[in-house]
Amino acid sequence: MDVPNSLLEEAKRREIDIVDLLSKALGVDPPSRASAHLKLARRFLEEGEALVEKDPIQASEKLYKAAEEAVKALAVALGLEEAEKAEEQGRWTTTLLFTAVDKISRSEGEEFKLWWKSAWFLHVEGFHVARLTTEQVRDEVNPVVSAPFSIKNIYSVAGSTVTALLAPALLNSLS
Repeated sequence: MDVPNSLLEEAKRREIDIVDLLSKALGVDPPSRASAHLKLARRFLEEGEALVEKDPIQASEKLYKAAEEAVKALAVALGLEEAEKAEEQGRWTTTLLFTAVDKISRSEGEEFKLWWKSAWFLHVEGFHVARLTTEQVRDEVNPVVSAPFSIKNIYSVAGSTVTALLAPALLNSLS
């Protein structure tokens, strides 16, 4: 089934999170919901890396979206209040994302927050303001992709809780 572009554009304009909206409507369990966010993260990561040399503005946004989806996945897997609020609202606000990052970084360390700040820098300076050069975007790719909290390693960030909940789904989505 193809979703009309007009509906997708309207959802995007309203900042509706399609994964959370569909998950709520379908009654999808948290591990499946988190896995869906990680699959999106992986896709955005690959697309962003491929665009760095050709289109640094779009690369910046794709790399940010990869980090955003990874944060959502962790928030869902950890049962954070922010994930529940986002599901109720049908969208993630900036406040919910930053609060989730703060909570995750309390247990995982400041490195997690620095990882997020690199992604946020790409979102604001690379995409919205569009003032980063290809080289500057390339410099920010490494922290987003190679950090201990990279998409490829994110499933183990929260230790056994996330691993126990998500390991099978995550391993499938990352292979």
